[in-house]
Amino acid sequence: MNILIIGGAGYIGSHVAIEFLDQNHQVTVFDNLSSGLQENIFPEEAFIQGDILDYDRLVCAMSRGFDALIHLAAFKAAGESMVEPEKYSRNNIGGTLNILHSALKTSIKYIVFSSSAAVYGEPRYLPIDEKHPTNPENYYGFTKLEIERIMGWYDKLKGLRYANLRYFNAAGYDPKRRISGLERNPANLLPVVMEAAVGIRKEVQIFGNDYDTPDGTCIRDYIHVSDLAAGHVAALEYIAAKDASLTVNLGSETGISVLEMIETARKVTGVNITSKIVGRRPGDPAKLTSSAGLAKEILGWQAAYSHVETLIASTWDAYRRQK
Repeated sequence: MNILIIGGAGYIGSHVAIEFLDQNHQVTVFDNLSSGLQENIFPEEAFIQGDILDYDRLVCAMSRGFDALIHLAAFKAAGESMVEPEKYSRNNIGGTLNILHSALKTSIKYIVFSSSAAVYGEPRYLPIDEKHPTNPENYYGFTKLEIERIMGWYDKLKGLRYANLRYFNAAGYDPKRRISGLERNPANLLPVVMEAAVGIRKEVQIFGNDYDTPDGTCIRDYIHVSDLAAGHVAALEYIAAKDASLTVNLGSETGISVLEMIETARKVTGVNITSKIVGRRPGDPAKLTSSAGLAKEILGWQAAYSHVETLIASTWDAYRRQK
């Protein structure tokens, strides 16, 4: 298939682009490079610089004969979304409407949307499956859920088939070492640990060690970005073959605690990474894990790289190459 990857220069997007190329699809990247990196564009010669808020630019890009779109161009900082909801409304919701309308204008029928497990909010049970109630606790999660709802209507009214992929924490780097650019201003745990390992940060802050977990620190579901990329490919191939839409979780189904991540990173890197216990953050659940049973059943997908050692080793390799 001929695929346009919107946000394809970003951390997740670049891995998704590589996976589609590995599976013999044709790929073009559309990105405004606000957080994406030029060195992470694959293939280099098939790049369109543009913004999803520019409807005319989107229509022009999509007029090149694409079969499908991958949408990874949403802002994702949950904390920022609570302070600047207008920014997230404009880009995430308004930008997505531009994407959908451009797709309809250019007769593109399939779209894979990088959604989020943030649509679920506080867990009522674990692991979280697709039947779990959706009640986002931050505005970022709200925008993702609203986009899912809009896509549902566009499926009914316009025949636009979608796959909504819900996941928690993407981590790791391409095991074949093809991605060289690091995330800008990372906020997730693993890159923060790596920044402490290479001396960019003085220490890693641990937000509470008195949770009801085996070591007292929060447990989260981490999915290797290459596993996530494979899920995008499987989801697109499914909705194209079945001519039906899909909402599905992608996850490792095994949680990793903050302390486990730091201690394993010390072993893998050989660096005595400094950490400091600080107070809990408001709204942090003790444990978040997702069920990927539906993805296994209907997509034949399963996480292959998402164990803690591989997550850390592949990330450490990427950071060492930048030293």
